[in-house]
Amino acid sequence: MKTIALLTGRLARVALWVAGIGLVLMTVLIAAQVFWRYVLNDSIIWTEPASVMIMGWFIFLGAAVGIREGYHLSFDVLLYVVPQRIKLVLHSISDLAVAGFGVGMIWYGWQLAEKTAGNKLPGLGISGAFDFAPIVAGGVLIVLFSTERIARRAAGLPTARFGEEAEID
Repeated sequence: MKTIALLTGRLARVALWVAGIGLVLMTVLIAAQVFWRYVLNDSIIWTEPASVMIMGWFIFLGAAVGIREGYHLSFDVLLYVVPQRIKLVLHSISDLAVAGFGVGMIWYGWQLAEKTAGNKLPGLGISGAFDFAPIVAGGVLIVLFSTERIARRAAGLPTARFGEEAEID
């Protein structure tokens, strides 16, 4: 379990870096588009579709890392009044539901990618399937990280929920 936790931790760190770089890159592209349009009275046709695609990547990668670290939305009122063992069961049920959502992202994202693979994205000239790749990749990471959380909890290890330490010493 320690090796898996270290590998998924590194994968989460890489995903977070890619998401952060994507956020900065999208900001630069939008700023360049504004400059070209309003200062140079011209337009860069590919910045808007590229920015939207990059936004999909940093949203879905960041969301997956948030799930690994325990920062996804939850309704915790009941958890304050139930015993610790019940809390663990409820957290595992939550992680199973999140993993199910990730499976849906993979399944339906893949179908969308297949249906748009023959289309060309205007301005970019690449397959329309690339628009849906972040949904599939994010779904894969969500399933992986949710499964890891369940396995860690079953092994009696911390799951980094709300400030717990995620690393295994």
